[in-house]
Amino acid sequence: MAEPKTKYDRQLRIWGEQGQTALEKASICLLNCGPTGSETLKNLVLGGVGSITVIDGSKVELGDLGNNFMVDESCVGQSKAKCVCTFLQELNDAVKAKFIEEYPEALVDSNPSFFSQFTLVVATQLAEDSMMKLDKICREANVLLIFARSYGLTGFVRNSVKEHAVIESKPDHFLDDLRLNNPWSELKRFAESIDLKVPDPVAHKHTPYVVILVKMAEEWAKAHGGALPSTRDEKKEFKELLKAGMVAMDEDNYKEAIEASFKVFAPRGISSDLQQIIHDSCSEVDSNSSDFWVMVAALKEFIVNEGGGEAPLEGFNTRYDIFN
Repeated sequence: MAEPKTKYDRQLRIWGEQGQTALEKASICLLNCGPTGSETLKNLVLGGVGSITVIDGSKVELGDLGNNFMVDESCVGQSKAKCVCTFLQELNDAVKAKFIEEYPEALVDSNPSFFSQFTLVVATQLAEDSMMKLDKICREANVLLIFARSYGLTGFVRNSVKEHAVIESKPDHFLDDLRLNNPWSELKRFAESIDLKVPDPVAHKHTPYVVILVKMAEEWAKAHGGALPSTRDEKKEFKELLKAGMVAMDEDNYKEAIEASFKVFAPRGISSDLQQIIHDSCSEVDSNSSDFWVMVAALKEFIVNEGGGEAPLEGFNTRYDIFN
């Protein structure tokens, strides 16, 4: 058996070890293993989901051979749940798989507490009244629920969940945050120790662009009542001030400062979206709170106490990124 890091190498690069761990701990329940449900479960099994439970009370018919790749001629007349479960188990022997020969509608009515054991329930081809009952059951048990129904080449998918928090740890457009519009005390003290008008041309050329921006932003704020450039004309004027500080055309540090000047223009404090999250009633956590809201509560406490109204800086090597 291949090691998990080798076996799931490609997907690990997408969602990382934390995402893969969550997948491997997940327990999935499939209601009705027709073509839609079987294909859905196949993709989860190949990805390394922890366990699956297939529930279907029907038998394999000849018509199933034309639309479900998980059954063949030898399966005709046999339990569809058993045949599909057996096929899926062969795709990934690391996945725990079991089946129940029962019609999902009957199980929803007779044993609603059965569904509380799962991480996710995927319900396919259910009638509307059964969908409504199952939705209520899963919401009360705080279980993720996905409805899917196909009609030939058309269909629908509906997600039903009380709350689903997503933390984007690998954003598409990463912007390093040096908080140049409101520098932290150590950076401010370092900038104050450097003279931008140093007569030595070599020293002038090697002044870090971050220091240039911090000092020029402070100079601008003093002249404009504490405000930073906000309008188009003010931003243009600020760039001209940076350009005027150059003593030679080959000073790349000043060119970098001009290119990165937009980081000074960002408004101070936290965004309205973040304010909405930290002021949500769920940020008052207790022993039943999810990991997401525990992290929100910690962030809120940092902003109020240590952050001085600002969120924490990105976790990078500040000394290396600024001064090398």
